Amino acid sequence: MFPARLDSPLAYDIAKAMMDGFNRHYRLFRTESARAKHRFETADWHGQQRAQRERIEFYDLRVLECSNRLEREFKAGEQAMDVWQQVKLLYIGLLVDHHQPELAETFFNSVTTKILHRSYFQNDFIFVRPAVSTEYIESAESDKRPTYRAYYPSLQSMQATVLQMVQDFDFQVPFGDLQRDAQRVASAITQRLQHNKLRANFQLQVLSGLFFRNKGCYIVGKLINGFEELGFALPVLHHSDGRLVIDAALFGEDDMLLLFSFARAYFMVDMEVPSAYVQFLRSLMPRKPRNEIYNALGLAKQGKTLFYRDFLHHLRHSTDKFRIAPGIKGMVMLVFDLPSFPYVFKVIKDFYPAPKDTSREQIKGKYLLVKQHDRVGRMADTLEYSNVGFPRDRFEPELLAEIEKFAPSQLQITTRASDGAQEVIIQHVYIERRMIPLNIYLQEAFDAGGADTHRATPGAHAAFQQIERGVVEYGNAIKDLVAANIFPGDMLWKNFGVTRHGKVVFYDYDEIEYITDCNFRRVPAARNEEDEMSGEIWYSVGPKDVFPETFAPFLLGNPAVREVFMKHHADLLDVDFWQSHKERIAKGYVHDVFPYDREKRFEPA
Repeated sequence: MFPARLDSPLAYDIAKAMMDGFNRHYRLFRTESARAKHRFETADWHGQQRAQRERIEFYDLRVLECSNRLEREFKAGEQAMDVWQQVKLLYIGLLVDHHQPELAETFFNSVTTKILHRSYFQNDFIFVRPAVSTEYIESAESDKRPTYRAYYPSLQSMQATVLQMVQDFDFQVPFGDLQRDAQRVASAITQRLQHNKLRANFQLQVLSGLFFRNKGCYIVGKLINGFEELGFALPVLHHSDGRLVIDAALFGEDDMLLLFSFARAYFMVDMEVPSAYVQFLRSLMPRKPRNEIYNALGLAKQGKTLFYRDFLHHLRHSTDKFRIAPGIKGMVMLVFDLPSFPYVFKVIKDFYPAPKDTSREQIKGKYLLVKQHDRVGRMADTLEYSNVGFPRDRFEPELLAEIEKFAPSQLQITTRASDGAQEVIIQHVYIERRMIPLNIYLQEAFDAGGADTHRATPGAHAAFQQIERGVVEYGNAIKDLVAANIFPGDMLWKNFGVTRHGKVVFYDYDEIEYITDCNFRRVPAARNEEDEMSGEIWYSVGPKDVFPETFAPFLLGNPAVREVFMKHHADLLDVDFWQSHKERIAKGYVHDVFPYDREKRFEPA
């Protein structure tokens, strides 16, 4: 139980110092996010990428600063537990009328667990559940911006309303033809409403903050008509002449889910009340977990907190067991899952068979690279945790044996003092959204007759279409990665997954490199017939050398796959494709990678 007295000056000073630490963090986070608008307007794409990388590090830096201050000024790690109990209650008092209480609670947890021993993680000293509601928090008067603005057009005034809506964002770069763009958007909205009568409450609600990512800016809102709500997003881009253009009008949950995908970089958006943004976005994407929305907004630590709460809740309300994940086992990562839970857990093995030449720190570095890089919709985001506890009785024996064999340094089995239950502690784990491995996706189509060259039956034709979708998307994924300066390294089908939207996403990062660090070469001509007939490589190969023409034997053994691949992506086997992209990137060019299909773009004038 908590003590009744809260009159400790020391406890209050610690609580206040922690709150000061959080407020400094969010002030810096918000300032950097707000600067994204200027970087967009000045087309500072490298600055935008740099800011996105650096902002990811803000949280850990502020936690370290705060914990160091608490140790230096208050010797926090030496304080009695009743002091820490008072600290938490006093901190809750400081959250009253705070505009980011959920983030401040998570910051408290991060600092506290950095100072205290792990045995205290699950007790009264941290926020296991939220203590302060985020409902109906309003922006401060000084902010001058509500969370969203509402507009009330008629069909006749739709174009003028869209025009006003865009002008309210006060872009400092002129549009090429904003009247034309507003008319295109108004027509798209009207077309969406053509079978619906406009109700008395018809309105457009638009979030006050612009969403920035890579070379794009997005206006995000929803149409409300009667009992129906429809999310929309308007991508604003730089035209080749330097002026702005509204590139498309995206509508509905599927478009929004792709825009806010877990396989894309985090947005920069200036928010005083992030929980209000999350609530608004969830109304557009009700199937998307709150943790993924917080992640998409750049608040990854809050996303981790919510994910873990969801995970614990799921464990309490399920009975199935963790198992070795289906599919081909990797040489570097041990992967397991819980069938009823839509994520996979990945643990770095302690040793790797030849020809793998890597280390735990190198692999962690690759995952950090992906976290900080533009993922262009083609690399899965990962949640990274340390010292994660799982109930021992929820593990299949085969899985525990696998961990004990391949990753013994990552495994600890303990007994909880509170109830005597055994707990499995994993020292370091990555968690990703579960996808269908691409090799399994294609195998299912092969088994259904898709490899039949005649495709005489409807079933065989449908199966071939599945092969075609998978192979085309696979090539598209690689080309998007190339545009983002990423060479996947191991390009086997098993290292890619298929999302519920049919997008192919890469998820095996231990061999990725920057395109600009690779040396793309043609295979030299054989010196003689013996070289040509030999199974050995007769030419020198450097550590960064890549020979695109050698991809084919590993990827295109199936005739149906080869047929599709050579039709759509034969250029991936040509060294000139890779070298030309490398040269453009090295010169500073930043490619456009759109989070929506090209057919959704407005036709150029």
